[in-house]
Amino acid sequence: MTRHEGGCLCGAVRYATLAMPSRVTVCHCRFCQRATGSAYMVEPIFDERDLVVLSGAPKIYDQVSAGSGKVVHIHFCPDCGTKLWLSFERFPGAVGIYAGTFDDPCWFPLAPEASKHIFLGAARPDTIVPAGVPTFTEHATTNDGTPQQATIFETCRRTGDL
Repeated sequence: MTRHEGGCLCGAVRYATLAMPSRVTVCHCRFCQRATGSAYMVEPIFDERDLVVLSGAPKIYDQVSAGSGKVVHIHFCPDCGTKLWLSFERFPGAVGIYAGTFDDPCWFPLAPEASKHIFLGAARPDTIVPAGVPTFTEHATTNDGTPQQATIFETCRRTGDL
């Protein structure tokens, strides 16, 4: 078993994941920019059965996705406000962890075969996209679940040059 712990800024809410992520999404959409206060969100995706709350009780804020029209559930610390993970109406049974909340936020690989960059159409123009990773201008799937065609660059690219 692979166990990795994380939590909020104040320590009131602690969690553990019990497996490797099924994939890692690097999302550049406006929601993720606003939610992280950064250029993008690094989001390892887990089966919800592999996420255990160790202490505290997160609150949940529901946000309707501008892209899909489906609800995104934002789990956060009621004391310090740290966003910890997301669960999704669109993807039942999956959770996406805010990677920076892990005690070691770099423990999981960002291997091209198990990661992707999405919503590059909303990315900052100075964002560097690594070579060999599937990329998408918007989401990787349409609202009806149809997979979109990925673009994979042979060399690193700056999003302003795409």
